[in-house]
Amino acid sequence: MDILPLHEKLVSIPSPSGREGDLCRFLRDYLQEQGWEIHIQPLDSERFNIFAVVRDPVLVFSTHLDTVEPFVPYSQDERYIYGRGSCDAKGSLAAQITAAEKLRRAEAPVALLLVVGEERGSDGARLANDISPGSTFIVNGEPTRNRFAAGSLGVLRVRLYTEGRTAHSACPEEGRSAILVLLDLLNDIRSQTWPSSGIFGETTCNIGTIRGGISGNVVPDEAEAELMFRCSVPSARILKQINTLARDRAGVDVLFRCEPLRTIVPGGEEAEIVSFATDLSILTNWGKALLLGPGSIREAHTPDEKILKSELLEAVRIYETAAGKLISGEWP
Repeated sequence: MDILPLHEKLVSIPSPSGREGDLCRFLRDYLQEQGWEIHIQPLDSERFNIFAVVRDPVLVFSTHLDTVEPFVPYSQDERYIYGRGSCDAKGSLAAQITAAEKLRRAEAPVALLLVVGEERGSDGARLANDISPGSTFIVNGEPTRNRFAAGSLGVLRVRLYTEGRTAHSACPEEGRSAILVLLDLLNDIRSQTWPSSGIFGETTCNIGTIRGGISGNVVPDEAEAELMFRCSVPSARILKQINTLARDRAGVDVLFRCEPLRTIVPGGEEAEIVSFATDLSILTNWGKALLLGPGSIREAHTPDEKILKSELLEAVRIYETAAGKLISGEWP
């Protein structure tokens, strides 16, 4: 299957985090039909990682199968392909499969590692890191506009939760609003200066969700918020600052964390640190890390997510060329 119809098929199969089963089964069967030896790693009764291999690999292509919600159906025009995952990361997925198939037919020692759950905690990558085949390189596919990245930021995802005391809203003095306590804390967090790095740049904070209360006429006794920090420094430094702010006001649950990572930039190219995190921070046993894929992170997770058809085609060529030079030793 050529890359464009393959990409259409991938985007047309919904695969939100936690519900990737249909896409897992399609890829398992498709790759097996192409002649790959398939090893699966179940995470539950429906979801599994896929490791496709023929011979001991020197280089492994890897990306994730899951997308964020909600599903956006496939469509296209003359230049672009639209749909959920078209950019993040089914563009990389289609390009890596296409390049790996060409390389496999040329008897190059490559493999594919396709994992679930990247968007919600990298549970697939955490499991996959236990089965490294001893590869020298891992090339991860994420939207970088087909340019090698010099590294990626880390992540700290936390839940803040506050407790209060219920009361009738006509007598607020008889209660204690958990929502007001949480809002005061979030306001302090917004006003913070977070640590930065000369290599990785600024640390940023996104307040992603806020929940609390049961009704407008009841003083709420509980509230919570989920925050995502893009860390340019070790996540422990950010967490320490959060705990200091939250002390005596809120509990702090760590939902996910991974650290900033430097990646290889071959061929002496100029490269930037990307502002997002990837599974490479988890897949540390799979070899020296490279990061490249078609599409722009600015399009990912948006209602109009899209990718240039020309970038998809270009990505196949870049993956093929890079693999050849890395395997031969032409690139370090």
